[in-house]
Amino acid sequence: MVPARAYLTDPAYGGDRYARVFNLCKSYRYQSLGYYVSLLAEARGHKPLPRANTIEDLQSRNMVRLLTEGLDELIQKSLAPIKSDAFELSIYFGRNVASRHDTLSRQLFNLLQAPLLRAEFERRGRHWRIRCVRPIAASDIPPQHQEFAIQATTEYFMGRRRRPRKRIAPRYDLAILHDPDNPEPASNVRALQKFEKAAQALGMHVEFITKADFGRLTEFDALFIRDTTFVNHYTYRFSRRAAAEGLVVIDDPDSILKCNNKVYLAEILARHRIPAPKTLLVHRDNVDRIIPTLALPCVLKQPDSSFSLGVVKVESAEELHAKVNALLDKSELIVAQEYLPTEFDWRVGILDRRPLFVAKYFMAPGHWQIIKHGDRKQDFVEGATVALSIGEAPDRVVKLGLKAANLIGDGFYGVDIKQIGGRCCVIEINDNPNVDAGNEDGVLKDALYREVMGVFLKRIEARKRGASR
Repeated sequence: MVPARAYLTDPAYGGDRYARVFNLCKSYRYQSLGYYVSLLAEARGHKPLPRANTIEDLQSRNMVRLLTEGLDELIQKSLAPIKSDAFELSIYFGRNVASRHDTLSRQLFNLLQAPLLRAEFERRGRHWRIRCVRPIAASDIPPQHQEFAIQATTEYFMGRRRRPRKRIAPRYDLAILHDPDNPEPASNVRALQKFEKAAQALGMHVEFITKADFGRLTEFDALFIRDTTFVNHYTYRFSRRAAAEGLVVIDDPDSILKCNNKVYLAEILARHRIPAPKTLLVHRDNVDRIIPTLALPCVLKQPDSSFSLGVVKVESAEELHAKVNALLDKSELIVAQEYLPTEFDWRVGILDRRPLFVAKYFMAPGHWQIIKHGDRKQDFVEGATVALSIGEAPDRVVKLGLKAANLIGDGFYGVDIKQIGGRCCVIEINDNPNVDAGNEDGVLKDALYREVMGVFLKRIEARKRGASR
C-alpha cells in the first residue's frame, strides 16, 4: 500500500519496470492525485488499473454505452427480478454481493477496467439500460459491503498467483484466445496443443483464454487469436486492447478491420491492380448494372462474410433482386463478382511477409463452395484440404498471394486464389487463417507451429529491447 503522493514524488517507485499499479485513490478527477497516479504509471510502464484513458472514457455516458453495447441481453436477464425503475450495481474487482449479478459485474469490470465501480441502470418500459458507470473510492464502499469487498479483492490478487511454479521460469507469457464451443474454430484441439508445445520449446508460457478473460490481458506479453474474428465481436475488442497495452498481437486490429470487409478488399485490390474476379460494388442505385457487368450466375457477398456464410450464388434475375435487397438491408454497400467455378481454391499462408504454407481447398461434395452449411450452425460439410510444399505450388500463385497479403500488413494471412487456366485471381485475403492439425501442416508438420511461435518470440524480444532504451 503506497500513498499516492509518495508514488508520484519518490524516485524509488519509478525504477521498478515490472511493477503493476492498482489505483484506489479517492478521486480520479482530471489532474487530481488519482488521475496522475494512472498517467505516470503508464509512463513508467507499470500497467495501471484503471488506465488514464479509462478514466476519461468513464466520464462520458456515450462512451460507456458504446463500450457496453454488447451486454444488453445480459443486462435484461440479470436485472429482470428488480421491481423498481432504478438500480445501482456495486462492482468490486468484478464481483457483486449478490451472486446473481456476478456475470454482469465481471463483464463490466472486464470492459471498463477499474478496480471499484458503481453502475447505475434505469428502466424504460420493460427495458433496462445503463445510465452511467463511474469509478468509486474505497471510502465509498458501504459498511455492509466492506467485508465482501475485501474478500473479492483478496481473491482477485490470489487468482493472479495461481500459475504453478516451474523449475525454469518462462521468459514470456503468451495468451491464446479461443472459443471451445465454436464448431468452426481457426485451429482444432490438436493444433492448439502443437502451438503450446512449440511456444514452450522457445521458453514461452502459454495460457488458453476465452472471452471471459478480457480483464487479464495485461498479464501477458503477447496474444494469439484462434477464434473467428469479426469487427463487432469480442475478438476485435481483445485485439484492440492488446495492441493498446503494448502486447504483440496476431492478428492486429488493423488487419481484422481490413480483412473482414470485402468492400475494402475489393477497392484495395483494384487500386493496386491485383488480379481478381470482375467485381462491382453494389448500392441501391446501381443494382441494374449487375447483370450487364457480370452476367449470370454471379456471386453476392455481404462485406463481413466468412467461412462461406453471407456469400450466395444467384442464377436468375428474380433471385438476384431478392438477395441483393436482403443484403442491402444490412449494409449500404455489398460486393458482386463474376462466378468462377473451380475444383479447388489455392490457399497461400503468409506470416511476417513470408510464405509459410500452401494448400488446396477443394469444394464440398456437390457444392460450389469449400463449406456447405446446413440449417443449424453446427451442421456443415467441408471439402478436403491437401497441403503442398511451397515449391510444388505454381510460382505465380505464391507470388500473387504474397503481394496481396503485403497490402494489409505483416500479420498472419491466408490468401485464397482461383486458377482458371493461366489466369489467377485473388478471391479473399483472410486474417486469422485456419491452421488445423492434419490439414495445413501436412508438409511442414511441427515446423509450421515453430515458425509461428518463432515470429512471436522475435517480436516480443524486439518490443522489450525498444522499451528498455
